[in-house]
Amino acid sequence: MLTTFIACFGTETNSFSNLPTGFKTFEDTMLFYGDATAHEPSMMSEPLHVWRRMTQAQGGQVVESIAAFAQPGGVTVREVYENLRDKLLADLKAAGQLDMVLLNMHGSMVANGYQDCEGDTLQRVRAIVGPNVVIGVELDLHCSLTRLMLDMADIIVTYKEYPHIDAAARAEEVFNLSLQTQQTHIKPVMAVYDTQMINLWRTPFEPMRSVVAQMQAMEGKDGILSVSFAHGFPWQDVAETSAKMLVISDGDPDLAQQTARNFGEQLWQLRDQCVQKTLSITQALAQLEKQKNKPLVLADVADNAGGGASSDSTFILRSLVEGRHKDVLIGYFWDPLAVWICEEAGEGASIDLRIGGKCGLTSGDPVDLKVTVKRILPKAQQVFGASLANMGTAVWLAADNGLDIVLNNNRCQVFHPSGFEQLGIDIGSKRAVVVKSMQHFYAGFAPIASEVIYVSCPGAVVPDFADIPYRNFTAPYWPKVNNPF
Repeated sequence: MLTTFIACFGTETNSFSNLPTGFKTFEDTMLFYGDATAHEPSMMSEPLHVWRRMTQAQGGQVVESIAAFAQPGGVTVREVYENLRDKLLADLKAAGQLDMVLLNMHGSMVANGYQDCEGDTLQRVRAIVGPNVVIGVELDLHCSLTRLMLDMADIIVTYKEYPHIDAAARAEEVFNLSLQTQQTHIKPVMAVYDTQMINLWRTPFEPMRSVVAQMQAMEGKDGILSVSFAHGFPWQDVAETSAKMLVISDGDPDLAQQTARNFGEQLWQLRDQCVQKTLSITQALAQLEKQKNKPLVLADVADNAGGGASSDSTFILRSLVEGRHKDVLIGYFWDPLAVWICEEAGEGASIDLRIGGKCGLTSGDPVDLKVTVKRILPKAQQVFGASLANMGTAVWLAADNGLDIVLNNNRCQVFHPSGFEQLGIDIGSKRAVVVKSMQHFYAGFAPIASEVIYVSCPGAVVPDFADIPYRNFTAPYWPKVNNPF
C-alpha cells in the first residue's frame, strides 16, 4: 500500500523588512498540526488536499504533519523555525515506513542562523527517510533554488504563474512525478541554469505568456519531465538569490542541462522586454485627470505585504490628500490601533483618526484625517484563487476630503475586489482604486479597470533592482551590471 507523508512549512522572507516573523504571524496566517485537510483549503494548504486525494485514489494512506505558513515579513525567529521544523521531523520519525514525502514549501525562508531553511529542513528529512524514499517538493516561483535543496530532493516543481493561480496543478505534477519515480517508471535528473538576473516576471503579459506556454508544451515529451522557472525573490538576501531555470529529465543529465540553458538564454534575450514599467506617484496621480469609464487601478508595489512590507505606508495617501483628489479608494492599511479606535467609536461615528505610518521609516509619517466609520466587518475575507484569505477585522472609512480608506488588523495584500465589496463599497463608482499589492491583485482587478498602473514609491519592496543593498548575495547580476556573464 502506498504511504505518503505530507506537510507544508514556509514563509517568504524579506531580508530588509523590520517585521520579525514569530509564532503569532504563523498563527494569524496558517498553522495546523496534522489536520489542515480537514479544513477549507487556502493557497498554501491546497497542495495537501490534492496529495491526500491523489494518494487515496491509489488506494494508499496519508500521514499528515504540520501546515505552517506565515505572511511574508522579516527574518523568522530562530526558536520558531526550529520548533516547527522539529515538529515536522518528529512526525516523520513516528510515521514508520514511507514511500513518498511530499512537502509544500516556499523556497525563500530565512531564519536567524539559517540562510537556507528549505535546504536545512530537506537535509534533515533525507537523513531520516534514507536514500530510497522519494522526496517531492512544490515551491513558490519566488524561490531561491539552492544546491542543498536540489541535492536532497528527487522532484522540485515551482509554480509557473504570477499571480499564483496554479498551486493545485503543480501539486498534481509533483505527485505524479513522485509516484512514477517511486514505481521506477522514471529516473528524474534535475539541472539548473543561473540566469544571473534579478527582476519580476509577470506571466499574464508577453513575452512571458509565450515563454510559459513553451515550458508547458515541452513537458512530457522527448525525455523532458518538467520545466520550472524559479524567478527568485529579489528582497531575500542570500547567496543564491538570482533567477534560475530548473529542468527535470528522465535519466539524461545533459538533456536537462541543455534545455535549462536554452530557456535561460531565451530569457536573457528577452530581459528588456520583461521590465515592468512603473510611474512615480506624481505621474500616476496625473492620470486621474483623464476621463475614464472604469476606475483606474494603481498598484502600490512598494508596500506589498506579500513581499514582506508593513502595508501601512502613507506616501500615496498623503499625495492624494495634498492633491485634493476625490472619489479614490485606497487599501488595505494594516493598522490594528486605528481599527481598535474605530471599533470603540462604532459604525456611523465621525472621528479624528491617525492612519498608517507606524511600523518604521518605510511606512512614512502618519496621516491625520476627519473620517466617518462607514462599516466594521469582523472576520473579513477576500477571494484568492479558489480559496478565501483572512483579512481580520476590516473597516471602511469615508474621509471628509472625499477619499475612501480600508483598514484591517490582519496584515495582507489586496488580492481581489471582494475585499472591498464585502464592506458595501461600489468600486465602479470610483475614479481610481489604490491597491497595496505587487501582482496578485491583477486577475481580479484587471477586468474592472480602465488601466492598471504600477507605482514606484518609497517602501520596503522598492522595485529598483539595481540598487537593492545586498550583503550576502555578492554575484554580479543584471540589471546592476549590463553583462554579468
